[in-house]
Amino acid sequence: MGGSQSRFTEQELEDYQELTYFTKKEILHVWKRFQQLDPDALSADNNAKITAEKIMDLPELKVNPFKDRICKVFSSSGDGNMSFEDFLDMMSVFSDNAPKNVKVEYAFRIYDFDEDDTISSGDLKRVVDRLTGEKNLSDEDMQQLIDNIFEEADLDDDDSLSFAEFEHVISKAPDFVNSFRIRL
Repeated sequence: MGGSQSRFTEQELEDYQELTYFTKKEILHVWKRFQQLDPDALSADNNAKITAEKIMDLPELKVNPFKDRICKVFSSSGDGNMSFEDFLDMMSVFSDNAPKNVKVEYAFRIYDFDEDDTISSGDLKRVVDRLTGEKNLSDEDMQQLIDNIFEEADLDDDDSLSFAEFEHVISKAPDFVNSFRIRL
């Protein structure tokens, strides 16, 4: 553990603690997890970015149908590759200590595939396709589901969900916080 402790100054650890929902000990644990993803790259350069492919190999992400979107949303360069700080942000948002409103904001960004700040029927179709996997819905069933979602959640009838509308729907989902987490 001494090796990872010397990776950060006390000031850096305090800064990370202030900017995340983690304790210093948890930050060091996140560093250890990050380091394990590509020890060779990080031994050559502590500031190296880990490829999205290696990040998506994390057991917690490997089975997640949105793993590529998660990497893209948390990657500061937008390409899915992550620096330690990107990875720390991701792990912090998915931690048990992150508040629900922060989790909702990132969920919205993950589901907004075309990144136009609304969740359209096209975005919803992609979400449903990923959730259903190989058991794709018929076009008719898909349209019915999207219509039902908009009927329930699209308060201004513009055939898309704004962040406020998405947040309103999520507020009614008691399991959301439990499903939007990665344990350390």
